[in-house]
Amino acid sequence: MSNTENTVFYWGTGRRKTAVARIRIVPGNGKVTINGRAATDYLNHNLAFMAAVTAALETLGLEKEYDLLVNSKGGGLSGQADAIKQGVARALCKLSPDNRKPLKAEGHLSRDPRAKERRKYGLKKARKAPQFSKR
Repeated sequence: MSNTENTVFYWGTGRRKTAVARIRIVPGNGKVTINGRAATDYLNHNLAFMAAVTAALETLGLEKEYDLLVNSKGGGLSGQADAIKQGVARALCKLSPDNRKPLKAEGHLSRDPRAKERRKYGLKKARKAPQFSKR
């Protein structure tokens, strides 16, 4: 929790693949701003990404009570959207400890461990072998 000029806000950090999102929850009317742009513009009007961003707020029924100020970097839009979802859930846990149980039940607090597998030597990608030639 931080207090600047009598405005109380809560921080949360989320991660997914190589994306990292820092979220600040401020009392407001449900506006979401990502890297200084409206969320729908930033996420290319993708409804699935928008649903992921607001999922934690909708679980608690708070989508019209708080504004989200997001600083997101790394990865693509899919990873950033899921990182934002986790960050919002973590910030809501700081807002009230009672929020933790419903958010955990919905899986918003879990970090998705799936990431790109590293490339191995002798192969073209992580598992793709070079083309075989008999002669």
